[in-house]
Amino acid sequence: GDPLVIRHCYVERRMVPLNIYIDRASPEELEAAVIDYGNAIRDLAAANIFPGDMLWRNFGVTSYGRVVFYDYDEIEYLLDVNFRRIPTAPDAESELAAEPWYGVLRNDVFPEEFATFLLGDPRLRELFLRHHADLLEPEFWQAAQRRIESGELMDFFPYPESLRFRNREAAVG
Repeated sequence: GDPLVIRHCYVERRMVPLNIYIDRASPEELEAAVIDYGNAIRDLAAANIFPGDMLWRNFGVTSYGRVVFYDYDEIEYLLDVNFRRIPTAPDAESELAAEPWYGVLRNDVFPEEFATFLLGDPRLRELFLRHHADLLEPEFWQAAQRRIESGELMDFFPYPESLRFRNREAAVG
């Protein structure tokens, strides 16, 4: 008989963590998952969100086969991140040193390092590089930042073109 007041409710759909899905996927399912994984990252960038930790386990596959990001503890506004290319080492000794030979600030991100953590599996590497190699370049991220700063609103859709409503007037005309 006592009232129950819920001030905040977080609801999450059940999904299979992407890393587990990948282990069980057929070659066709694997390619679709890698494509959608990269597209999910692109959609986040379009929404001014940098996921921070892009490990496969931080994404999940819904019952409809869509890849979604669900680990929000390291997100940043895309505009608050400084995307850089790793400078060339001055010598071989510097490249092998325990510490980097270049300065790194708190919000510096080096996209080419993503491959080290994400693409150890040769199957994933080949598919990711075929469909999303530009995500490993700072220029992709910098271009997304420029579009956001200029006020451009980038459309992204949660479903493929084949499932979108058609404009009836255009179809009739």
